[in-house]
Amino acid sequence: MAVARQNGVARREALLDAALRCFEQRGLLRTGIEDVRKEAGASPSSVYHLFEDFPALVAALLERTFERLVGHVTARVLAARTARSAVRALVEAHLTWVFDHEGEARFMYQALALELDGHHRAALRETKTRLKAEVIAHLSELGVFSGGRSSEVMVDIVLLGPAHQACRAYLSASGAVDPTWMKATLPELACGAMGKVDPAQRAARTGKRASGAEPLQQAGRRRKGKLEIG
Repeated sequence: MAVARQNGVARREALLDAALRCFEQRGLLRTGIEDVRKEAGASPSSVYHLFEDFPALVAALLERTFERLVGHVTARVLAARTARSAVRALVEAHLTWVFDHEGEARFMYQALALELDGHHRAALRETKTRLKAEVIAHLSELGVFSGGRSSEVMVDIVLLGPAHQACRAYLSASGAVDPTWMKATLPELACGAMGKVDPAQRAARTGKRASGAEPLQQAGRRRKGKLEIG
């Protein structure tokens, strides 16, 4: 029984590897499940035993890609001990993985642009939430999500949003974006964005009360003219 399970795992991985090669050669939209079967040298019955249809195969490869990417990112973010260094690690690790695994990254961004059915979409969302739990918890402990920030919005849109856009452009055409510029600029951009959405910092700039923040003039008087924010 153990051998049979291992063989099943090996066949599944072989089909996912073949699918990735097909997507690199033909593009996601020009590839079908028959192309994947031929590339893998598999029988029709073995393919449909493991994947009910082509969207199921795409979702499975996307899930495996998430696991690899998030595993790479998690190890580096958990090693950081400050909010700023963790945010830098988050962006740097994402970029490094994309540069080192361009085929998988290109597939990931293409697949994310597809309209998967509700079942696969919900399952992938649950997978991403589970995989990112350690990173989210660590960033939260370091104060990255303080002030009532949404962790999902912060990570995917505020901190990684520019990196995602740059990676899509980088993968779409050779020379579209300079990777050296991406590595030098995007982590700092994420750190700056983290500060811009902090309610306490907004209050300091506008003089208005934020949640849990005292008025600016009162804070200045209490500290005898020395304004200390954060």
